[in-house]
Amino acid sequence: MTLTWMAWTWPTAVFFATIFLLLAAMCVWEYVSPGGNPRFGILRFETTRGDRLFVSLLGSAFIHLAWLGLVGPNLWWALALSVVYAIGVFRYV
Repeated sequence: MTLTWMAWTWPTAVFFATIFLLLAAMCVWEYVSPGGNPRFGILRFETTRGDRLFVSLLGSAFIHLAWLGLVGPNLWWALALSVVYAIGVFRYV
């Protein structure tokens, strides 16, 4: 079975592998420490680890789209900004 119709490139493969590894790591984390430690952050509603992962992934997508539209195709700074954003989400949301 060939996947040539999907136009796989290394960046695409790394992107999907990273998403898969994040989900696998969250599953292992939930198995080791069940419950997700729900808490009230700056958004003022209860969030779990999975909620915070979703918010950080969604925000990172918007950061990258905005970077592409405003700055250009060099996405390394957008990646760094997204990592800082994700750390902030997991810490304060």
